[in-house]
Amino acid sequence: MFRLFANSSKGALRAVPKNQQVRNLSIHEYMSANLLSEAGIKVPKGSVAASAEEAYEAAKKLGTSDLVIKAQVLAGGRGKGHFDSGLNGGVKTIYSPEEARDLASKMLGHKIFTKQTGAHGKDCNKVFIVERKYVRREYYFAILMDRATQGPVVVASSQGGVDIETVAAENPDAIVKLPVDIKKGLSLESAQSLADKLGFVGNAREEAADTFLKLYKLFLAKDATQIEINPLVETSDHQVMCMDAKFGFDDNASFRQKDVFSLRDPTQEDPREVQAEKWNLNYIGLDGRIGCLVNGAGLAMSTMDIIKLHGGEPANFLDVGGSATAQQICEAFKIISSDAGVSAALVNIFGGIMRCDVVAQGIIDAVKELDLKIPLVVRLQGTNVEQGKKLINESGIAIFPCDDLDKAADLVVKLSDITTLAQKAGLHANLSIA
Repeated sequence: MFRLFANSSKGALRAVPKNQQVRNLSIHEYMSANLLSEAGIKVPKGSVAASAEEAYEAAKKLGTSDLVIKAQVLAGGRGKGHFDSGLNGGVKTIYSPEEARDLASKMLGHKIFTKQTGAHGKDCNKVFIVERKYVRREYYFAILMDRATQGPVVVASSQGGVDIETVAAENPDAIVKLPVDIKKGLSLESAQSLADKLGFVGNAREEAADTFLKLYKLFLAKDATQIEINPLVETSDHQVMCMDAKFGFDDNASFRQKDVFSLRDPTQEDPREVQAEKWNLNYIGLDGRIGCLVNGAGLAMSTMDIIKLHGGEPANFLDVGGSATAQQICEAFKIISSDAGVSAALVNIFGGIMRCDVVAQGIIDAVKELDLKIPLVVRLQGTNVEQGKKLINESGIAIFPCDDLDKAADLVVKLSDITTLAQKAGLHANLSIA
């Protein structure tokens, strides 16, 4: 969704790390359905289950033979995904409680792999059993925060129930965009006009407009960064319903949205990011082999760029901030070293509020505690830099100091290549300064 709007707007929606990490909380589909229902928005009846027997009881309770079972994981593409149990598809039509029990046993406790989960997949701990609705038409509806207009924007299409990015690429005219003045809000007239553009007629037109207004109200009330309904449908009896929902919330609003943030499921997140948050570190895992430890988001991003310039690939974005302690530095190294793919690490610190001697002590503590085997290049500049260098020099630890960032990046890339080659050959490269 974010990539779609980046392609269809003059102002790309892009995640930019700041001093405080923005996580934009996501919640499971069944939780989103509950929020929609509480807001007076129509959704299919459903019940969540954490075991095969609970799935059986949930299906039985719904009292219909037209049902759908959905794996609850925070990743798109579930319908085309596959489980390590051998089951193909995380969204299945079912016709009996017995079938619900059977499929739940093949989903629950197993990993699902989709285009968004990565090679490690995601654990499925719950399934959502919902009544199946027969639809006349499927639509797409979303509300996002847009930097170009500095406010909310509604993105909608008459082509729903499919990958909206494909629609945007193949038929951009099918995408309707409606910027909303956050001071004035979404008006009834604008909502009705949008319903007309999407092709709603008769009573469904008024119900669609009412649904749009309620979704916008919910978007503001819950400090959402995204509400995506795909598909929004008109049923065979002309009801407008939200069949699937994806929410995102601004973590800066967690202090006043405690009910929403209590819904967080850390089992669906990168455990390294969860650990980093505990220590107030900003960490984002990437696919490269060079670990980065930097203070300041801008410096971190430029450090990653210069690593790539020299032919390397960063393994992470890790910003320790401007006031990290030696303990936080040590914990940061634990997170970096927990990634088996990391073959070298670069520390790039410009000390302002952050003192270089504190960083140096944290590095020394981490190397000793973790018995760090990967080569470590350290560039320190700024406050107490001489004290920091002295600590490192007197530590007796094999660290590669380098004052020039360009040379430091070049060095860490070369060290990473050497370590990687050694690892592939089943050897341990014990590198040191000549």
